Amino acid sequence: MSGKLFRNFSFLSATLSFFILVGIFAVLFTYAQDAMHEFGFDFLFNETWEADEDDEGGIFGGFIPIIGTLLSTLIAMLIATPLAMGISIFLTEIASETIAKPVSIAIELLAAIPSIIYGMWGLFYFAPIVHDIFGGNGVGLLTAGIVLAIMIIPFMAAITRDSMNTTPQVLKESAYAMGATKFEVIKDVVMPYAKGGIIGSIILALGRALGETMAVAFLIGSVMSLPGKITDPTTSIPVLLANNFAEAQDLEMSSMYFLALILFVVSFFIISIAKFYFLGKPVKVKK
Repeated sequence: MSGKLFRNFSFLSATLSFFILVGIFAVLFTYAQDAMHEFGFDFLFNETWEADEDDEGGIFGGFIPIIGTLLSTLIAMLIATPLAMGISIFLTEIASETIAKPVSIAIELLAAIPSIIYGMWGLFYFAPIVHDIFGGNGVGLLTAGIVLAIMIIPFMAAITRDSMNTTPQVLKESAYAMGATKFEVIKDVVMPYAKGGIIGSIILALGRALGETMAVAFLIGSVMSLPGKITDPTTSIPVLLANNFAEAQDLEMSSMYFLALILFVVSFFIISIAKFYFLGKPVKVKK
């Protein structure tokens, strides 16, 4: 009886998750219809975002926030991925227990800090540093990308560390017995064995970076213009939605739902590729 109840509950939970996903897509698609009919695919390449207050219409394009979202996420992932991998390798294969445990706790605590705290810290402390080193006014694409990287490092490092810890000790000891160095054991044994967890951590971090709002709103500049250089201010999809959603009407509201739908589809597409291509491959440990 208990086994049947647990099986039915598990099935219900999985089915509910699927219908929630479909429901989100359906709502976004429905409310984006006006903008889709008005602008079509030109919405993806139009840089204009101007509301006409007289007739509650206007011209709206998503090219700038789409580019801002992709570039800030790219900067964050390029910075965070090697740092998170290095932290994980240090904690699992190099550091002693007395060092690894408190550092692991500190990393997990970093993941619990609210994003608005990161945004305030980045604006008042980190932005002047970026201004002194790279120029600009300190608020822009680079600052948002760096602080975003700091925000996603704890997620990536914690999951990768736990995945690396699942590597059987006998595999590592066998590699050492055959004369492998620590670097070779990490590269040819630990990393391939933990591949699924590593890619999973990158996917979760990528999803967090794509959808982050408050911290990026403090730091990216919220300017509807393409960045000419990496320190220039721009905007992103979540920031545009957060700043304009309360005052938007009719066509502008529909355009923001269109942007939200684009972000949803991009996130789903990236995660699907990672799931079915990378995680679908069998683990191969080099001999």
